[in-house]
Amino acid sequence: VAPDYRGSTGYGAEFYRQIDYGGRENDDCHLAGKWMLENYGFLDPKRVGIIGWSHGGMIALMNIFEHPADYAAAYAGVPVSDLVARMGYKTESYRREFAASTHIGKSPYEDVKEYLRRSPVTHAAKLATPLLIHTNTSDEDVNVQEVERLIAALKAEGKKFEYTIYQNAAGGHHFN
Repeated sequence: VAPDYRGSTGYGAEFYRQIDYGGRENDDCHLAGKWMLENYGFLDPKRVGIIGWSHGGMIALMNIFEHPADYAAAYAGVPVSDLVARMGYKTESYRREFAASTHIGKSPYEDVKEYLRRSPVTHAAKLATPLLIHTNTSDEDVNVQEVERLIAALKAEGKKFEYTIYQNAAGGHHFN
């Protein structure tokens, strides 16, 4: 299932403004999977995986950290991993968008704890699901250092996972 979580595009401005970046959108994706399992008996709840790219990678990570028993495996491609670090390297207009009520509602300066709560790097100790991470040194959106912070946090917690840091792969953020 590819859920249309709060804040996704294609359903108009009002639906898009309901985004709760790193919050209820994670719940939307988890509940979509639960709904599928409840309504389609041929699905095996022990073989559910979750994948995501970029923002979706963040959603996949937050789901396995919060609901590890519900997923057999996860893939996070160039995942948004650390919102505090991200706000440090993004533009002022990007930071204003996150501080708007349609996203997190405050700046990191005003509520750093909330940005940390919504950052996968903060939850590294919770990893209990097989995980594969890919990132790219030439990514112009999710800086490789952001993903490296997640990798370092997982290693510091002694977690087992797999990852590859691609060196200047063609396509930048959209490499495949």
